[in-house]
Amino acid sequence: MLSPAPDPVRSPVTSQPAGSRRALVAGSVGNFIEWYEFGVYGYLATVIAGHFFTPEGGSEAEGLVKAYASFALAFFFRPVGAALFGRLGDRIGRRPTLVLVICLMTGATTLIGALPTYDSIGAAAPWLLTLLRIVQGLCAGGEFGGAVSLMTECAPPGRRGRYGAWQSFTVALGLLAGAGTTALLATVLSTAQLNGWGWRIGFLLTLPLGSVALWLRLRLDESPAFTSAAGVVGAPVRRPPTGETARAVALGAGRVMGWSAAGYTFLVVLPSYLQNTLHATFRQALVATVLANLGFAASILPAGTLSDRLGRRAVMVSGAVLVVVLALPLLNLVQDADVPTYAKGAALFGAGAAVGLIAGPGPAMLAEMFPTTVRYTGLGLAYALSNAVFSGCAGLIITKVVERTGDADVPAYYAAAACAVSAAALLTLRGDAHERALR
Repeated sequence: MLSPAPDPVRSPVTSQPAGSRRALVAGSVGNFIEWYEFGVYGYLATVIAGHFFTPEGGSEAEGLVKAYASFALAFFFRPVGAALFGRLGDRIGRRPTLVLVICLMTGATTLIGALPTYDSIGAAAPWLLTLLRIVQGLCAGGEFGGAVSLMTECAPPGRRGRYGAWQSFTVALGLLAGAGTTALLATVLSTAQLNGWGWRIGFLLTLPLGSVALWLRLRLDESPAFTSAAGVVGAPVRRPPTGETARAVALGAGRVMGWSAAGYTFLVVLPSYLQNTLHATFRQALVATVLANLGFAASILPAGTLSDRLGRRAVMVSGAVLVVVLALPLLNLVQDADVPTYAKGAALFGAGAAVGLIAGPGPAMLAEMFPTTVRYTGLGLAYALSNAVFSGCAGLIITKVVERTGDADVPAYYAAAACAVSAAALLTLRGDAHERALR
């Protein structure tokens, strides 16, 4: 595994310089937009399935599976984007690469809101949607590695966990914004209006959001760690052996697979699961998802801050073990018609909070595994591979397995199994990794 050089004396926490604050905001905003869009797509999956994946005579279940297949396909292009943009970012810098990523991401999401449907252009509609989802997947793969590299490299001493946690926090904010936007549209529009044209609004709103993100990133300075590692222009840059980097990527993916699987199960797939399996209404499913995302958001920053004191291993293992132990009881509580609504809400909030304990320290943990010369590529690939397999496939796997077996507990089994593997991988972390300087 790639490990940072030891720093025998823990650096004191210093005040937050202006450059660090700019890096924090500019790094976070792209992630917010990315997850806002993924949230909107997930929450409107049943509507999108009807417009793009269910020709006349097709079943709703078939359309939903195809919509999730498109969802999963975008995730499988994340590792490609992580490798492509990561290599670029490790060579020319974090700032120019992140500017390119935000432009492509904003354009692709906005175009989804303007796409003609199956009724208008036939079989070309799902292919065009899938193409734009692929572009989004490439951009999402390039976004995480660059933003986390920038934020952790610019973090004041002793605050990498908290700075990295903002990347996860904007996941929660983006998903909440997506859920809030969708809930607002479902409230102010009739069902016919939402299904007819209202679903487009959530995607079109990305254009002004992306414009703000682009402005912030154009004002950004390059990471001092990258500038230092790059040295004199034209001079050779020393990079670790490819095999060593590959092993670190695989281990990093294992450490965050529980975050990927449980996060998408409880935070994104939940609305469609509640509607199709438990026969909840669209509004009830959205409220449930908002509660889970609120719990997720509430625990992320405290978890990141705590990991700067206690270490990444202690906090992340605690979160993974909590999911393993509580996933099935919490889901059974939500399924029970006799349980009061407030208790179900508390259960969903708690599920989200447990995932937040993994997600808060996760970005800093990944950044600490790789030296500056391959950090963008390495941590981006580890995160993207985990997301491709365990997030992108979550909706597809859960929907198909529930459909075939009739077992409503499948989401809990899926999240708990992934977190059990993650807990084992996280135990290999050094307890003092948070105290060591980035290489």
